[in-house]
Amino acid sequence: MKITGARVIVTCPGRNFVTLRIETDQGLYGLGDATLNGRELAVASYLTDHALPCLIGRDASRIEDIWQYFHKGAYWRRGPVTMSAISAIDTALWDIKAKAAGMPLYQLLGGSSRDGVLVYGHANGRDIPETVDEVGRYIEMGYKAIRAQSGIPGLDSTYGVAKDKLYYEPADADLPTENLWSTEKYLTFLPTLFEALREKYGPEPHLLHDVHHRLKPIEAARLGKALEPYSLFWMEDAVPAENQESFRLIRQHTTTPLAVGEVFNSIHDCRQLISEQLIDYIRTTVVHAGGITHLRRIAALAELYNVRTGCHGATDLSPVCMGAALHFDLWVPNFGIQEYMRHTEETDAVFPHAYTFKDGYLHPGEATGHGVDIDEKLAAKYPYERAYLPVNRLLDGTMHDW
Repeated sequence: MKITGARVIVTCPGRNFVTLRIETDQGLYGLGDATLNGRELAVASYLTDHALPCLIGRDASRIEDIWQYFHKGAYWRRGPVTMSAISAIDTALWDIKAKAAGMPLYQLLGGSSRDGVLVYGHANGRDIPETVDEVGRYIEMGYKAIRAQSGIPGLDSTYGVAKDKLYYEPADADLPTENLWSTEKYLTFLPTLFEALREKYGPEPHLLHDVHHRLKPIEAARLGKALEPYSLFWMEDAVPAENQESFRLIRQHTTTPLAVGEVFNSIHDCRQLISEQLIDYIRTTVVHAGGITHLRRIAALAELYNVRTGCHGATDLSPVCMGAALHFDLWVPNFGIQEYMRHTEETDAVFPHAYTFKDGYLHPGEATGHGVDIDEKLAAKYPYERAYLPVNRLLDGTMHDW
């Protein structure tokens, strides 16, 4: 089964997505997500100008060989742009292979390990009362796990607090907006949010929180210890993880479960974190970590050390990625949870999909392949719009992690 064509589709139904379509001489085609938030055109160019000319004529069934070709064959390997491009190729090839086999992708991977995929939604508000109400709204929608983020007194803006409560998109401007941050205010405030949530809803719902890489290790240790009475499902991205050893100090001081990995693009970014059991959940995802082929390697390593998966699933991942992720989630033995930020109606119309939500769980569906398609005529009505993620400064003007 030879690859006869491949092209990149860039569309913006509310936010930018980059989709790769690979075609074969047997009439089958596959789709892969190549979206890198705020750097979408860099991946589109990498694919169009560098990768796709090398893809035409290859045997679409040789997924592993093609993965190795684009990974080992790129002397300047790894990095988010390269790995997002490889991810798109890999995901599209798995889509083709499952379609050729006449089965949903999870069956090709080895069959389901569970009946559904536990997901968590994003509840947020300008203050504690509003956030408490939003958590209640997600519970009413059927969610069993909810990430809670709140505005912080004394700060004009805070990561995770959206104008539109259901559809959060942080890439919000033609040039980066600048936010102000105070670690001191945050550390004082946050435990009061989860105290209010547990007082209102009791121990039943799983509660999660995203620190978004903003703390130093000892600060994260303090926060994790302060949150222990509220039994969080996890504390996410507590510190920038370039120094994997940072998590050792956090681990020494708190039993709050730790999750990290949405910005990782290789097994080497998390090898120490996993092998030394410094985290509980690895959040690498299909679109940024080399596709299903490489994500399987990361999950296999994690399984050896009782680390579970918790794949990133924000709206900057297209439904193509979500569909592929759900097939992976349904199969992977050491699954933990899947992030699920709902896409807008415009996005869902551009990307018709087989996955469905019910009672706190998603299921990828029984369509062949990963079950997500693209309406190219509709996609063409939404041209690319430049949009950047914000940047962050401390109150004294120093640049800080966003």
